[in-house]
Amino acid sequence: MNRVVPSRKPVDPAQMRAAVVGAAEWLRAADDEDVSAPGRTELASAVRGSARTLAEVAPGSSVEVRVPPYVAVQCIEGPRHTRGTPPNVVETDPRTWLRLVTGLIDLDTAITEGLVSASGSRARDIAGWLPLIRLPRT
Repeated sequence: MNRVVPSRKPVDPAQMRAAVVGAAEWLRAADDEDVSAPGRTELASAVRGSARTLAEVAPGSSVEVRVPPYVAVQCIEGPRHTRGTPPNVVETDPRTWLRLVTGLIDLDTAITEGLVSASGSRARDIAGWLPLIRLPRT
């Protein structure tokens, strides 16, 4: 018997943008500034919405993007991964992910600074899809 797996509900671009913009002060702050992180629910919404948006605009299964503990998505056209550890993985923390999403840092810099782990020959392909949004000027 074939089992149909329902697709995820598409991300609402306005909701994703509002969630990410809601974290703007924290994302722009220097590491030594005393700026509180968004609440867990708000942060989860921004991270999940932006990662799922990447998966929508760059569909495929050749790269897995992980932002623990919130989300993992597959994206970028190419060879499909089905079992075990994917050959192309990008993993980072929520703040760095959202800084990538907004263009506050680029992927090469984040990798060089040790903020992103990128393995596999296709992992850096996500750079072509970032940033997803720009934050409003302050």
